[in-house]
Amino acid sequence: MDILKWAFHEYREEIVYACSFGAEGIVLIDLISKVNNEAKINFLDTGLHFQETYELIEEVKNRYPSLQINMVQPKTSLEEQTKWYGDKLWIYNPNLCCNIRKIAPLKEALTDVKAWISGLRRDQSPTRRNIQYINKDSKFQKIKICPLIHWTWDDIMSYIELNKLPYNPLHEKGYPSIGCAPCTLPVSENEDQRAGRWAGQAKIECGLHQK
Repeated sequence: MDILKWAFHEYREEIVYACSFGAEGIVLIDLISKVNNEAKINFLDTGLHFQETYELIEEVKNRYPSLQINMVQPKTSLEEQTKWYGDKLWIYNPNLCCNIRKIAPLKEALTDVKAWISGLRRDQSPTRRNIQYINKDSKFQKIKICPLIHWTWDDIMSYIELNKLPYNPLHEKGYPSIGCAPCTLPVSENEDQRAGRWAGQAKIECGLHQK
């Protein structure tokens, strides 16, 4: 809460939360609503998310009606992407697909702000172990703020349960990390939480959090 209070005091209207609506996202939305109930929240709507994710977003909108929840969509439709690059680009060139459907839209959405909030946690994967509360984001030339870096998965789910918050039912089916439906699989208990993302490929990040 101290990090969030500082962030909204420091950046006021020039900060946005880029939310994936995973469990961490639900916790941050609830915390943010206590600091600024008119905060701007962006969801990168790739057009490829699980139906459960879209249903959760509508539930959250009803629960927090004063928050500014925006569906950020890529300029390239799925039909155009198929026409230009072939069917199911996410299979044979997932980096390009993520760039078109996530990275480029977020870059545009961050144009008018100085900082953005992310739900990254250090225990999610090896690539996130050195994340700090406040980070210089070289990719988007912004400040990236990560209030939950020390939270564990148990911390996240305990907060959701104690506060009776809605969350994606896929979390109970082996999906700790939920992205686009074609690129997300359930994981076993001994795998890291992002093992189901782009399973079978070298890719472990969409690129939003890489330099």
